[in-house]
Amino acid sequence: MGIVKIDDDLHEEARRASTVMCRSINAQAEFWMKIGMLAEANPTLSFNNIVKMQFATANVRLGDVAVT
Repeated sequence: MGIVKIDDDLHEEARRASTVMCRSINAQAEFWMKIGMLAEANPTLSFNNIVKMQFATANVRLGDVAVT
């Protein structure tokens, strides 16, 4: 574990986003970093495609979720 220094405004945005997404501030920052790394490694994929790819890797069955 390490310490990462980020801008105060970015920390505030992570705090706000973490509340909406029901994550800790650290979990929100980790999520953004992971998605950012995956986006850089896969520049042709959209955010939604990256998330779907991660769900598939984790064996999450999206077909079980109903959209109304």
